[in-house]
Amino acid sequence: MNEDICDNVHCNCAKTDLCFSTALSWLKDGAKIKRATWGKSYLWLLPAATIKAEWCREQHIKNLCTDNQGQIDCESSIRMWTEDNKVLTGWVPSQSDMFANDWIIL
Repeated sequence: MNEDICDNVHCNCAKTDLCFSTALSWLKDGAKIKRATWGKSYLWLLPAATIKAEWCREQHIKNLCTDNQGQIDCESSIRMWTEDNKVLTGWVPSQSDMFANDWIIL
């Protein structure tokens, strides 16, 4: 096994110049990750959760909860903090992201 590849968030391996699959493993374990070229942008994982109607501010989501016995299950999603200080929901990697070896664990 290559010494800079590790799936354990608590190891002492290198946390820069990683491949996407290694960075994704860290993301799944709760770490924030980014590409070396991204400036201040980074990714984090919003884990799956059950949302209750009384927690909702968005009326459409609240209605979905109400119509589903007061709650809905939400899937995990990868979120991005963007260069212009916004949250992007549902980030999807490009082919160049997936083949890059410049991923960093924050």
